[in-house]
Amino acid sequence: MTTPRPRGRYFEEFTVGEHFGTASRTVTEADIMAFAELTGDHNEIHVDAAFAAATPYGQRIAHGLLSLSFISGLVVQSGIMAQTIIAFREIVGWTFSKPVFIGDAIHAEVEVTEMKPYPRLGAGAVTVRVVVKNQRDETAQQGSWNLLVQSRPQS
Repeated sequence: MTTPRPRGRYFEEFTVGEHFGTASRTVTEADIMAFAELTGDHNEIHVDAAFAAATPYGQRIAHGLLSLSFISGLVVQSGIMAQTIIAFREIVGWTFSKPVFIGDAIHAEVEVTEMKPYPRLGAGAVTVRVVVKNQRDETAQQGSWNLLVQSRPQS
């Protein structure tokens, strides 16, 4: 019996310099409230419309980590690493440069920037530059992720 091939790419199938994008996801009020409940982060800028209206943003904003979590999910949903990603190892230089508002549709533009094989693990590290953009093509967040991706099985 042979093991079926995973949907995602093996480490060896990535190339430094390649780009891919994700689908988008619209951030809703329900998402923000559920994240606040899940994490315990009930900061008024996220959950209190009257409070947020008096801030420089003029409205509630999504938690930065909520947006980051959505982007992580969208990268996985893209299928490129489905069933081959072993670990999310590191986030480097992540910046939150623009707020994400209720109703914003965010997506990621991803570039493979570095690869390092780890034969003893049967995997390799893939570093990707991730840029989170909204529906106006404005950069909301960006940084690099280091991911451990399964190597192609030996025949």
